[in-house]
Amino acid sequence: MNRFDYVRPQSVAEAVVAAAEPGAAYLAAGTNLLDLMKGGITRPGRLVDITHLEGLSAVEALPGGGMRIGALVRNADLGHHPDFARLYPAVAEALLSGASAQLRNVATAGGNLLQRTRCRYFYDTASACNKREPGSGCDAREGENRSHAVLGWSESCIATHPSDFCVPLAALGALVEIEGPSGRRTVPLADFHLLPGETPERETVLAPGEMILALTLPPEAGRFAAHSRYLKVRERTSYAFAVVSAAAMLEMEGGTIRSGRLALGGVALKPWRAEAAEALLAGQSPGRELFARVAEAALAEARPSGDNAFKIELARRIVVRALTMAAAGTPKRLPALPASPFAPLPAGVVHV
Repeated sequence: MNRFDYVRPQSVAEAVVAAAEPGAAYLAAGTNLLDLMKGGITRPGRLVDITHLEGLSAVEALPGGGMRIGALVRNADLGHHPDFARLYPAVAEALLSGASAQLRNVATAGGNLLQRTRCRYFYDTASACNKREPGSGCDAREGENRSHAVLGWSESCIATHPSDFCVPLAALGALVEIEGPSGRRTVPLADFHLLPGETPERETVLAPGEMILALTLPPEAGRFAAHSRYLKVRERTSYAFAVVSAAAMLEMEGGTIRSGRLALGGVALKPWRAEAAEALLAGQSPGRELFARVAEAALAEARPSGDNAFKIELARRIVVRALTMAAAGTPKRLPALPASPFAPLPAGVVHV
């Protein structure tokens, strides 16, 4: 690990000034950042410790509906928060399916958004990686790439974003509150992460010195609580990153779908909101034929980036199953293996 300065500011304003210096990085739980530093993958010259700052660790109900989650709220605390889990069960399920219990106890909401790809070539400093070293090439293109992107990838980068948390957040239209040298701004989560294009080293819209303050879920996100699921296929069910995942939410009126939300994980360098596919759900009766059409629409632009054509069909099937599970109703209690396709469907549903 290289030498670096350690700064412990006393306010958000001080933190922004300290982090605006070239080569600075914010430090919260550090569950991803410290690993990257130890491996020589990233070499910040200054760490700005924000773990003690006030006002960043609260989960708050907003006056007009919706909820605000501070950037330093721990993943485990949010996943088990009774009001949050009641209103946004798919987000809670996604949180509790991610990583191990030990990591969930320390990892933060803001850090979850900013975790880097788990592409093995990104982590191997002997390999060419445009994300780690712009212009060096992408060894994943001709390497071991069965877990890589099938949507939104470019010749410069075929990596995927690893977050579970971000997938249902994108489906629900979450907003990211950001503070920086130019003041405060709010960005839709769907626009927060960037596709690789020719600049895969730039992963988010954050400018130098900008930090995440909070995430906000809008009032309408709570309409999907009764029919909301997150489903994740992984190579190790106990804890692993998604090969493919899907967040499916339905707003039901009688036996008809009034509206739906759908997002995919493990398929692109950002959580993939499938808005065109969502539009097919409105006014329809739930059923396998409808859900198969939705799945086809959601993956209409998918193409292999290597030895991963199977992910396209797998994603279609996960979409169908996630929508089927959402239509059946949110379980009153999460399964013992949250988000796992191997978890039996609970007998008691209709979460309110």
